[in-house]
Amino acid sequence: MTLGADVRARRRELGLLQVDVADMAVVSERFVRELEHDKPTLRLDKVSAVLDVLGLELRSQVRGAGG
Repeated sequence: MTLGADVRARRRELGLLQVDVADMAVVSERFVRELEHDKPTLRLDKVSAVLDVLGLELRSQVRGAGG
């Protein structure tokens, strides 16, 4: 799955609309839509705010490690 797909799935699991997430994360609805569609250039602070609202976290790992 992609980050956008994970965000969309979690939002739906919580029964939230894009506008709800946007309001709670203090970002625009357009930003949430672009994140869910995997726009390649997004501000990391805003991505983090959306993930916090949804109870998700972003991790990094060395390529090829961990499967």
